[in-house]
Amino acid sequence: MIEIVVDASIVSLWLRPPASPGAESAQRLLERYEAGRLSVVAPPLLFLELLNVAGRRWLWAESALCDLATRLEAMLTEVVDPDLRRVASWAARGLTAYDATYVALAEERGVPLITHDRQILDVATGIAQPVDAR
Repeated sequence: MIEIVVDASIVSLWLRPPASPGAESAQRLLERYEAGRLSVVAPPLLFLELLNVAGRRWLWAESALCDLATRLEAMLTEVVDPDLRRVASWAARGLTAYDATYVALAEERGVPLITHDRQILDVATGIAQPVDAR
């Protein structure tokens, strides 16, 4: 089974896919994951980022946010914190500490990070891959 790390840019497309580039590819990735053909790993930070986006950008009400929290906990079974020194190393290369967390986790596990974030793709070449490449 193939293992990947995903960031909030991908999971947000799973939760509320817009009509934008990458949305269809992200949905195919989700289908592979749900069919058991893909193992997805993420840092706990993912939950906070998604709750933030849903509450502040999408303006979801409290009940919807609580449902999202439950859904996320059920959806992602492998949640791992990366080594903080790796995060610091990627932050020193120009990523936010939040984005560096995903890259550090992928690097640590020796698997690709699938993202829709242009800055991550530019900085973490060799680790980060666009969702369209999957």
